Amino acid sequence: MISASNAPWNATLTQPEYLLSLYFLVIAGLALFAGFLRSWTTRNEVGSRYRGAVVARLSITIIASLTYVLIVVEFLRGYDATGNGYRPNAEAILAFAPRFMDWSITVPLLTVELLAVCTLVGVAARRTQWLAGAGAFLMIFSGFLGTFIFGGGEDTAQLLLWGVISGVFWIFTTIVLLRTVRASARELTPEAAQLLRQATALLLGGWAVYPLVFLIQIFAFGGAWTTTMQIALCAIDVVVKIGFGGLIHRIAKLRTAEDVRSGDDVHPESIWISSVKQSDAGAAREVYLADEAIIHPRRSRPPLNTAVAAAADLELPDLDD
Repeated sequence: MISASNAPWNATLTQPEYLLSLYFLVIAGLALFAGFLRSWTTRNEVGSRYRGAVVARLSITIIASLTYVLIVVEFLRGYDATGNGYRPNAEAILAFAPRFMDWSITVPLLTVELLAVCTLVGVAARRTQWLAGAGAFLMIFSGFLGTFIFGGGEDTAQLLLWGVISGVFWIFTTIVLLRTVRASARELTPEAAQLLRQATALLLGGWAVYPLVFLIQIFAFGGAWTTTMQIALCAIDVVVKIGFGGLIHRIAKLRTAEDVRSGDDVHPESIWISSVKQSDAGAAREVYLADEAIIHPRRSRPPLNTAVAAAADLELPDLDD
């Protein structure tokens, strides 16, 4: 029977393990920052109805990018080079702990991003967002308590207890999201519905991998396993936060194009997805103004400079006609 575990931040790393961990930490941070830049430059491709997904995606990628800066700094400070490899010091725990601080914000935001492209509206949409967001936060916070606060990552009983509590909140959040996605898929076009299912599967599948990675410390210990955990967590972060965000962005564009084609909304530019045109730029057919509203008078174009016109051999128009 397993009675104790070994925290991964207490393992000594060989030089290859140290450099490999650092490599993936830096790459993950750069990839997430690139995701932020792409989210920023493409934010106007989505109509205002789905702007909540854009705001969530921007927040997720910038928070994750800054977190990886902190993790890299603490990883460099948390290990001392010795003749036998890189020995962890008291700060090595901060190469893992900031991940939970990141997830406490970004995981609830992932639920907001998903629900923003679903079909719920009004009070039902707000209630569902609160339920999913609260469940997601408690899921992460429970894991943080079990991993770092109670037992310091060394007590298997505490890890399992709080893992079960976290799992309860995971099941609750999953049920809330699945019910909403299933109801929304029936109201979407086949292409948008398929993408919504794919995005949901990617998100929930990623969530299932995170606890499996942390279970490693119960059954195994050593630099190789610590390196494996760091690499796996980096990979999942990038796949979930960028891959999932890309699918949600595509759904938001599809739904924006559908709104423009049906006349429910307008969009200042045409919408293209994978070089396929989804809708033309939509403009409002009518403009409604309040009674007695003051309208700015139309201004006539100023006359061309006669000298410039003569040099260009242009004939000035008769402005009096």
